[in-house]
Amino acid sequence: MKEQTIDPKSVDKDWWRGAVIYQIYPRSYQDSNGDGIGDLNGITGRLPHIASLGVDAIWISPFFTSPMKDFGYDVSDYCDVDPMFGTLSDFDVLVETAHFYGIKVMIDLVLSHTSNEHPWFLESKSSRDNPKADWYVWADPKPDGTPPTNWLSIFGGPGWQWHPGREQYFQHNFLVEQPDLNLHNPEVQDALLASVRFWLDRGVDGFRLDTINFYFHDLELRDNPGLPPEERDDSIAPKVNPYNHQLHLYDKNRPENLAFLERFRALLDEYPAATAVGEVGDAQKGLEIMGEYTAGDNRVHMCYSFEFLANHRPSAERVVNVMEMVDEKVPDGWACWAYSNHDVVRHPTRWDLPPAASRAMNTLMMCLRGSVCIYQGEELGLGEADVPFEDLQDPYGIEFWPEFKGRDGCRTPMVWDNSSQNGGFSAERPWLPVSHQHLPLAVSEQENDPGALLHHYRRTIGFRHAHKALKKGAHSKVAATGSVVHFTRTHEDETIFVAVNLSGEPATIDAPAGEWHQIGQELGSAAPGWDGKLHLGPWQPALALKAQ
Repeated sequence: MKEQTIDPKSVDKDWWRGAVIYQIYPRSYQDSNGDGIGDLNGITGRLPHIASLGVDAIWISPFFTSPMKDFGYDVSDYCDVDPMFGTLSDFDVLVETAHFYGIKVMIDLVLSHTSNEHPWFLESKSSRDNPKADWYVWADPKPDGTPPTNWLSIFGGPGWQWHPGREQYFQHNFLVEQPDLNLHNPEVQDALLASVRFWLDRGVDGFRLDTINFYFHDLELRDNPGLPPEERDDSIAPKVNPYNHQLHLYDKNRPENLAFLERFRALLDEYPAATAVGEVGDAQKGLEIMGEYTAGDNRVHMCYSFEFLANHRPSAERVVNVMEMVDEKVPDGWACWAYSNHDVVRHPTRWDLPPAASRAMNTLMMCLRGSVCIYQGEELGLGEADVPFEDLQDPYGIEFWPEFKGRDGCRTPMVWDNSSQNGGFSAERPWLPVSHQHLPLAVSEQENDPGALLHHYRRTIGFRHAHKALKKGAHSKVAATGSVVHFTRTHEDETIFVAVNLSGEPATIDAPAGEWHQIGQELGSAAPGWDGKLHLGPWQPALALKAQ
């Protein structure tokens, strides 16, 4: 294990603000040992590609010891690497190599629940009076033997499972094999924070906090109220899931979480520049929770919710509405934006984007106030893969097939070349099939095409880094004129005007008043016309720097 040798005075503690974070789903990035499953050494070998994008950090989805019922989000040992992915030594090499390339390393922490094979749960379920008896959420049945509350699992069905040994129910917000921890118990908090320290001491630079608003449950075990059909939202769970029929007041989103997040942040602040981004999974209160969790400097640094992970393509008006809500509900906090991740349909498919639209949406993302997460393969414009039922691995998709096909379509292997059946991911049969529609979009093919989306991602990330106003600046009131969203970003002595036509039709808007210099020509930026107006082609941006 490597000791901290960084001089705290030389570190930018604010590096996360405006950072571009590249998410890696390790099972599907690169197989280095021929077993058809990606691993840590595979990630290390592909770091030159990641470095070429210009990102600030990587976020690696779980690689901890796990029975893999939910592919690593069911942890059975917080402080070790599952042999499927390698060893702790392999992880140390990955961190060292990433740091060599100037890339920070963030890892996924799953603190709301464990695997039912975790030693903590094995002890907890053994009796009602063992030392860990209340480390999980246990409750007696109602007098008629039914579950204690009406809480539901996001994976379908009741959120409670009967255990005959204790003659009690335990809560599970996700799979039955993922029992929920009882963070009301200070010993549980201490144990989780000890695992956080373990990884910080190994040199990680931060964490992505899975299901950050699920950590606490209501001690009074009150039922969630129902939602009428017109108020239901399928941005968190598919429409066919009854989870959407409730307002989740009592099984998550509890106020007690704030004190724990302050303990968590105090631990991070012991290290030179550690950071965290929380995943807020809530259809009704996502931005409000983001505001609570990121307010001030004693909770988490940033959060992302699902505004741009929803099914409908963001129009200019929708972008304005989201940013206005952020201004209202997150006035002192910091958002982190994502279009795709390992849980949702890839956004080129979800939003039915032609190539020019993908470039425009990427340009917009890199200009918004907040930090950014991009998901592996997004830089290639990969769409959702069509995975046949017989190849499905995701229990979520198997449960709700065919109305909901699960998450495997966004988790198929990364494509590195078009010269082999498995796209350069593995020499053997991969754990999920490689999409043949992805092969023409492989890295090797796009490297040789100057107009490819891969190069556009590099240019937009470089553009963001070149302008401090885009990384850390405030924004003016975000506005929409027809299909064009426009705003300014300002930091210290730099002000940048941003306009993006989010439509396949031409659009015209007034140029900003004052003296401005056109920038972003490499991104297709338009200059004012002879009439002083901006005439934008389909999906075209206009970017300008205010003269000093």
